[in-house]
Amino acid sequence: MAGPYRIQGETGEWEVVLGLEVHAQVTSHAKLFSGSSTTFGAEPNTQVSLVDAAMPGMLPVINRECVEQAVRTGLALRAKINLRSVFDRKNYFYADLPQGYQISQYKDPIVGEGEIVLDLPGGETKTVGIERLHLEQDAGKSLHDQHPTKSYIDLNRSGVALMEIVSKPDLRSPEEAAFYVKKLRSILRYIGTCDGNMQEGSMRADINVSVRKPGDPLGTRCEIKNMNSVRFIQQAIEYEARRQIEIIEGGGSIDQETRLFDSSRGETRSMRSKEDAHDYRYFPDPDLLPLELDPSRVAALQAGLPELPDAKKARFMAGFSLSSYDAAILVEERATADWYEVLARGRDAKLAANWMITELFGALNKPGINLADSPVSADALGGLIDLIADGTISGRQAKDVFAEMFETGKDAAAIVEEKGLKQVSDSGAIEALIDEVLADNPDKLAEYKAGKDKLFGFFVGQTMKKSQGKANPGMVNEMLKAKLSG
Repeated sequence: MAGPYRIQGETGEWEVVLGLEVHAQVTSHAKLFSGSSTTFGAEPNTQVSLVDAAMPGMLPVINRECVEQAVRTGLALRAKINLRSVFDRKNYFYADLPQGYQISQYKDPIVGEGEIVLDLPGGETKTVGIERLHLEQDAGKSLHDQHPTKSYIDLNRSGVALMEIVSKPDLRSPEEAAFYVKKLRSILRYIGTCDGNMQEGSMRADINVSVRKPGDPLGTRCEIKNMNSVRFIQQAIEYEARRQIEIIEGGGSIDQETRLFDSSRGETRSMRSKEDAHDYRYFPDPDLLPLELDPSRVAALQAGLPELPDAKKARFMAGFSLSSYDAAILVEERATADWYEVLARGRDAKLAANWMITELFGALNKPGINLADSPVSADALGGLIDLIADGTISGRQAKDVFAEMFETGKDAAAIVEEKGLKQVSDSGAIEALIDEVLADNPDKLAEYKAGKDKLFGFFVGQTMKKSQGKANPGMVNEMLKAKLSG
């Protein structure tokens, strides 16, 4: 990256310090403390048990799958797994929190310190510390735009298991924050502990933003709540950092508070003063015993993890001779990496990566098609690359063939046959074409022999033209060199 990220204020340069708290909805069929379904999009209040609705006398029963998903996530983040953790009550009143408290974890979370390695532009990496991961239940949803004078409450989400993943304040730019969210989402999706769907709210982030002069102590932070878009995260950081700088340079001070981001205006606005832990009156939940994990079960979960993005990236770089940048793109999604491995098997792996990243991704991005729905399969694209490798078609012809493959779903070989695109690689035929070109241009030949080397390109162009673009360019170049030096 081109130097550290700095914002220019009236009094000089400022540094932004960022920490993220990501709330990731655990992939499980049931909620954290009840058997209610977690399926997204159900009719309001149809997935609410007596426990979720906080009816008197109802007791929470912990969901083993949610616990194991949290442990697997901690292991994937190279974090310390705490064999003993405690569920606490975090007390606050809100209309969509029926109990009047949230069951969460405070002093004794299930996962301790870990780390994430970010893949930055130019092949650089940055390690970001993870402070903790704790399990907690989600609140319901208040809807304020359904009626002119009433708010509606949907408790379907109430009690759904969340992992709150808290980073250390190691991030220093909106771009780094975006890379962090993408990398964390990638890891969660690889191991299947969260689907990472930010549009549906199953992954959302709170951003802690503060500013300081480089080298100074940390400034007062503001928290921007419930961000569900990488683009909005970047915009919110940009705006909030500049807002804080203007206040400080104007002689004011930053109030520790919680803010919301208005995406239509591109600005943050105050929501409430920031609470401290003592405001929530945390205490251990008397209905839940401390959670004790069996070390052998943790070891089994570790052994069952798939190959993770960093390991896959290292293998692709070593085994396929890919650049750090190309490998990082190909391993971001597990399905993408699998697709590439099918494509690269037994072929020029670098050429396969170039075709997948440049041509295929470019074609898919225009109409917004997912790789899973690509009209060109890995085997079909491999067939096209094979035709380039054996000299049947040139790289230039291959682009036209690929465009038709994408449009029609036809096989590369069939398109080449139909359109008569086979490259001429017969040395006798190419030599005859070259002889014709030289005979047609005696004056240019004389000039070339007299030292005008630039005319070589003219002879190549004329030969390709005479072959209607079908002559093998490499053979044309080699044979022309031999002919003209004779």
